[in-house]
Amino acid sequence: LDPACGTAGFLISAYKHILRSNTDAKGHSTLTPDDKGRLAKNFKGYDISPDMVRLSLVNLYLHGFTDPHIFEYDTLTSEERWNEFADVILANPPFMSPKGGIKPHKRFSIQAKRSEVLFVDYMAEHLTPTGRAAIIVPEGIIFQSQTAYKDLRKMLVENSLVAVVSLPAGCFNPYSGVKTSILILDKSLAKAADTIAFFKVENDGYGLGAQRRAIEKNDLPQVQVELAAYLDALRSKASTESISLTTGLIVPKEKIAANGDCNLSGERYREGAVAVSLWPFVPVGDAFRKGDQTVLPESLDGPVTYLGLENITQNTGEIEGAVVTEKPADIKSLKNVFKPRDILYGKLRPNLNKVWLADRKGICSTDIFVIEAIAGTTDPALYAYLFRSARFNDAVMGQLKGAQLPRIGWSSFAELQIPLPPLDVQKEIVAEIEGYQKVINGARAVLDHYRPHIPIHPDWPMVALGEVIESMPKNGYSGSPVDFVTNLKVLSLSATTLGKMDLSKFKYLDEAIPLDSPCRCRRGDIYLQRGNTKELVGTAAIFDTDDENYIYPDLMIRVRADQTKIQSHYLLTVLQSDPVREFVTRNAVGAAGSMPKINQGIVESIPIPLPPLTTQQAIVAEIEAEQALVAANRELITRFEQKIQAALARVWGENESVVDVSPQAASEGAQQKAAIAASSLQEGFTS
Repeated sequence: LDPACGTAGFLISAYKHILRSNTDAKGHSTLTPDDKGRLAKNFKGYDISPDMVRLSLVNLYLHGFTDPHIFEYDTLTSEERWNEFADVILANPPFMSPKGGIKPHKRFSIQAKRSEVLFVDYMAEHLTPTGRAAIIVPEGIIFQSQTAYKDLRKMLVENSLVAVVSLPAGCFNPYSGVKTSILILDKSLAKAADTIAFFKVENDGYGLGAQRRAIEKNDLPQVQVELAAYLDALRSKASTESISLTTGLIVPKEKIAANGDCNLSGERYREGAVAVSLWPFVPVGDAFRKGDQTVLPESLDGPVTYLGLENITQNTGEIEGAVVTEKPADIKSLKNVFKPRDILYGKLRPNLNKVWLADRKGICSTDIFVIEAIAGTTDPALYAYLFRSARFNDAVMGQLKGAQLPRIGWSSFAELQIPLPPLDVQKEIVAEIEGYQKVINGARAVLDHYRPHIPIHPDWPMVALGEVIESMPKNGYSGSPVDFVTNLKVLSLSATTLGKMDLSKFKYLDEAIPLDSPCRCRRGDIYLQRGNTKELVGTAAIFDTDDENYIYPDLMIRVRADQTKIQSHYLLTVLQSDPVREFVTRNAVGAAGSMPKINQGIVESIPIPLPPLTTQQAIVAEIEAEQALVAANRELITRFEQKIQAALARVWGENESVVDVSPQAASEGAQQKAAIAASSLQEGFTS
């Protein structure tokens, strides 16, 4: 059953999984036609939308279901099917509730108006005595402190929950960037078990941005193996203490229920992380205090630095946007006051990991903690880095409370554990990190400021582009993209946005396009964006591969160099130069408010400096050598960012083999600790 089935994707995927799991060594199905028929009859879905019901029916027909069981049904307010139960429930229910909330009937165990609470309650209550479920839920289900959420978690822990899998924020992009988890329910196992397993997926095989490009890192297979091992141990009534989890931990139910809110964030229950640290761990509140000075901006004279959460970049701790105002009176309501060396920490869920070490005085939003170091204990520069680390962020996530905008309170923040090396060691570590950061900043400056430059000799003729290409510029063809894999790919406009062809940005076409069609991409062809924003229109990139399965879209225009007159890579360099970019921007046309565009005539008229071919070759060789050096800066940035993370990991104790967390560790001589730190620093530099 999927009680919020949408287009029946979960049902179809489950059906395919069962078919794949019942094959012989040669890949042939071991299920008879009668088996498949009985199997199909046991799949059922509900959806409130008649359009979704129709789409589900068509989708199931196309996947071999001759009599699909999809019903138009309001799972949360109707009672007609309340007495129907399921052995397996798979669902990704809607998270959004209408204004005023849901108005359910009275048969739910949990009294709530939020759709995510009611859906999880419905699924938990509609499992058979041996039923199982996997439900994708938003973070509110995991930790929010409202009564309905706490009651739901309590019911799940007591009756059906066996595991929680935390997914990374962004795994449902581009549709939603919300942070989610998977609840694994098994009524028979849960009644016999006194533990719940928590797993964390940091990477799912795809980048977490809007494009979701494939990457190497993928924790899902390991989580699947460890989850299966845990469930097998529960089924066989074996001890779970011998199970070694690299992606999670096993927590007694008694501990989860101890404080009454049954928080399902695994990080809250992680223990022993400090057991390998060289330094003692202390609560944040032992080393820092919350700044309590506030002010009404209207009482201040300008100019004033004012920071909102939007002005602090996530994960990097940089300032963006205009932060200095001449008229403080324009800033409404009470604000926090900060001074140099204070740490500013955004405390709201959408803005976590916004941490800035103040380099000036100013005022900030009350949604930002102003954190002051207790004199003689800490170097704020080090802890600004530590507060941005993934480990600290995970700990904060486990302490969030609130419904609409989950946040962490100072009392909870002050209880979080941090390592506390001696102050002189802290300063040495800061010096190490700042040294790495200077290298990173220098490399970024190279990337930001490098532009290929062609010194134009006065003897070179200037010709129109149309004079040095094989044929007139040609627009592409976009076709009608499909949502299944084919051999034909049409490039997306974004494939050329960075001035370098990104062949991962495409859509599939299911059309017969001849290999000699003009819209087929060919090695050496240059494609310009025919329409885009003012900054991007005319952006050029070269197709530098022999893959014949790409075509280019209508919003690109192709130019093909006449190799007897001009080299393709030289032409690309000219098209990417500042004079040509200015020419294109100046001549792009479009009505007010519409996207600027260039046409074939504009492209043909682009002025091109035309030295002899041998000179072109020398220019291209020089620029390629420069670009190789520039590209090395990207690798340099990656390496030195890793060095920073390694330095922070040493502070946390994550890479140390020494076990020393006793209170006596804090009172050991600073000289001994400094020697250890110096050794670590030397190791970091030589590596």
